[in-house]
Amino acid sequence: MTLPLYLGLPMWANPDWQGTLYPPHAKTDLLSDYATVFSSVEGNTTFYSGAPKPATIAAWARQTPRDFRFCLKLPARVTHEQRLARLDEAWAFLEAFAPLHNRMGPTMVQLPRDFGPDELPRLEALLRQWPNELPCAVEVRHPTFFAKDAAEKALNQLLITHGVDRVMLDVRPVFSTPAGHHEGLIKAQGEKPRLPLHVLSTANRPIVRFIGHIDKAINSGYFEPWIKRLALWISQGKTPFLFVHTADNRESPLMARLLYEALRERVVLPPLDDFPGESQASLF
Repeated sequence: MTLPLYLGLPMWANPDWQGTLYPPHAKTDLLSDYATVFSSVEGNTTFYSGAPKPATIAAWARQTPRDFRFCLKLPARVTHEQRLARLDEAWAFLEAFAPLHNRMGPTMVQLPRDFGPDELPRLEALLRQWPNELPCAVEVRHPTFFAKDAAEKALNQLLITHGVDRVMLDVRPVFSTPAGHHEGLIKAQGEKPRLPLHVLSTANRPIVRFIGHIDKAINSGYFEPWIKRLALWISQGKTPFLFVHTADNRESPLMARLLYEALRERVVLPPLDDFPGESQASLF
């Protein structure tokens, strides 16, 4: 079954979520608990460490329902070290996840900040050989691809031609105020690229990575225009993916629920289940 919209977080394992998303002191079955609430997740760990062991992948398949979607990241070794010059490791990575192919959302190809127009032929070679049965999305960070000129048009046309989504990274909330002395904001502003937001859907699974502030009111203000756009895409038969971050990700489950409930006021979407940690706390 395909959901009208997939909602998720940048990870499922975070000790800060014990007592809210997860029961206090929970150490096992986190993915199972996560998947009772959220319908998708970013696979950031694969960007750094590649595919896990086959037993781990099999466990992920057992712990998630059939309508759950993993949006894994192609390893940095392929995108950053090899700069898409060698694709054998990309295909081996996808093949390793064969037990999850029926639960795969778009695999994200996050390109380096200096991957510019001259290297588009390498991206084209990747997309030309990409397996048809697996969706794909590309996140660019080179400033030229946000200049609304020939280079950006060439990128967008390439993605449209191959039915590939362009990841939309919305960093406006986290950069909306000075970081001050808040460690989470300092870290987030240091790590995230400060790039313009270009809102467009080049295929059928638009991905929005919303990088929130620690201030809920700021996040709600920046999310308001997304409600209309997400509703439009759903009405067009597209399946958006919304991933909610906050500056230190301590509040990302609660923020995701807040934004999702605001979206449900305009769009017919299934309700979110209670967080397992909150449900258990209510028993005492």
